[in-house]
Amino acid sequence: MANLLRQFRSLIPDSPLLVGDVSAVANGILTIELPDGSYITARGAASVGQRVFVRSGLVEGLAPTLSYLEVDV
Repeated sequence: MANLLRQFRSLIPDSPLLVGDVSAVANGILTIELPDGSYITARGAASVGQRVFVRSGLVEGLAPTLSYLEVDV
């Protein structure tokens, strides 16, 4: 018999990896502005103005600061 909990968890998608710019830091909690203009909070170590990768409310590391380019096909 298959493990039902494992099957159920396979239906739930993993948390997405987000990227954003740190806009505020207070007591180890960062406020991060996402590219769409929304804000999230996360725990971790970064300075205001840095771009970071965030998953499940935790900073996973620094992200490169690249320019955004949109191409119509």
